[in-house]
Amino acid sequence: MYQAAFAKDLASRSVRPSNHVPSVPWLFWASVLALLFLPGCNALNPLCGSSRPAPAIGSLSASTITFPQVQQGFLLTVNGKEFVSSSVVVINGTTLSTTVLSSQQLQVTISTALISGPGTASVTVNTPSGNSGYVGCSSGGTSSVLTLTIT
Repeated sequence: MYQAAFAKDLASRSVRPSNHVPSVPWLFWASVLALLFLPGCNALNPLCGSSRPAPAIGSLSASTITFPQVQQGFLLTVNGKEFVSSSVVVINGTTLSTTVLSSQQLQVTISTALISGPGTASVTVNTPSGNSGYVGCSSGGTSSVLTLTIT
């Protein structure tokens, strides 16, 4: 009778080996991997804190200017969205010193050092990527192109 009571007591105790690792549900790990490696998941990925939005330009303060205006130093305002402090205006492949007025406006001065005569110029905005590395975050980029005509 003593042996039966001892066996019953032993069976009721939970005994685990010292190297037992508690199991974590697969759904948890699937969620962690999805947050880290799915592209474009910036809103969900906690590691995307230093990522920057891609800029989008919508209009220029003037789509046509004269060459005499360029000779005087024309102040061009680029309107759009998702501009950050590191966003820069690029005209015909040349990055210009840019003043960030807001997340929707940038300003640059166009001079004869950049434009040598009448024609057209391609205007884009570039935002360099953040320092997040690749952890499933997209960061920065180049906007679409708008054309500035110089007569």
